[in-house]
Amino acid sequence: MLNAFWRVGSLVFFTLSIFLLFSISATYANEDSETVSSSEPLTLESEVSLPIGLWPPTGNDAAEDDPEEAPSMALAPPPPLEPPPLKQLRLMLDWYVSPQHAALIVAKQRGLFAAQGLELELLTPADPSIAIKLLTAGEVDLALTRQPLLHLHVHDGAAITRIGTLIETPLNAVIVAGDVPTGETTDQLAGLHYGFSTREGRDVLADQLVPTSFRQIDDFAPPESVHFDAASALREGRVDAIADGFYHTLPQQLASDGIITHTVRYNDVDVPRHDGLILLANSDTVTRRSATWSRVLIALEEASNWIIENPEAAWSLLISSHPVLDNAINEAAWDDLLRRIAISPAALDARRYASFEHYLEQAGIIETALPVARLAVNPHTLTDVR
Repeated sequence: MLNAFWRVGSLVFFTLSIFLLFSISATYANEDSETVSSSEPLTLESEVSLPIGLWPPTGNDAAEDDPEEAPSMALAPPPPLEPPPLKQLRLMLDWYVSPQHAALIVAKQRGLFAAQGLELELLTPADPSIAIKLLTAGEVDLALTRQPLLHLHVHDGAAITRIGTLIETPLNAVIVAGDVPTGETTDQLAGLHYGFSTREGRDVLADQLVPTSFRQIDDFAPPESVHFDAASALREGRVDAIADGFYHTLPQQLASDGIITHTVRYNDVDVPRHDGLILLANSDTVTRRSATWSRVLIALEEASNWIIENPEAAWSLLISSHPVLDNAINEAAWDDLLRRIAISPAALDARRYASFEHYLEQAGIIETALPVARLAVNPHTLTDVR
């Protein structure tokens, strides 16, 4: 009993001691809090600085410090894109540069080929007869010729085809020395001694103008080649007429030497109307390359229409880019050439090509007429089909 009483008393004593210690601690804590509240606020006497770059300068500080601006990918312009390289093409002219090549020259000088992604080099042949040979051999991409020569070479097996027309009427004619005789007849023309420069002049014109009856005369002089120097042949009297002379230039050249000539157009001797200057491609690759040829013809169409609408500016462009063209003969022929330029170079007159084939067959120059598709195409239609 005594032990139990003792244990209870000890527990009460321990509890009272803890209570007194807690009360004393709370009293001292309140006194310290009041002391701190009544004292002056604390201040930081030292300076605080931030490392450059951790915080962006603002206001006047930015202007005064003028730190180097950090590069920004968002503000830097993208590098310029280089244009794709132009497709290189080589075109062999039919002869030296002349106003009849105006569409090609204008398209090149005005950047119309470049706008189609093309760079076209114009080449002048040392001999006009080699242009088609180079095309069939793959040495050039394109070539110029006249429609009658196209027919003759295709019948010889040449892998060529017409893809465009630059001049829609013949630029050649029969150029005869002397004044126009009164009532000139085919018999009078048949009795002349002819010269020629091309197969067209020999096979299609001269041979047809001189019938078999005249060839059987003892003193008959067969047509002869003048080697592309028709003016000298007429000037020296070696021939009486040129079967395939350029009527824009040859009579004028001879007139300056006092030699009178007169011109007989092809339709006056029953030769069908045909294209005077055409653009040829290799027939073996024409379908595969039709997209390229289509772009060439688009540029030529733009050039032809610009020439028709701006004839004086076009002439100035021709003579500034090719000063050799700046002469009185070419200038006098310019207005007439303008009327003959094809404003839709790719357009194909199938009837015209079929008609010329029929003429050659009837004249005995060819054995069998070929279909037009073997002779000429419109590259735009080939591109659409593909």
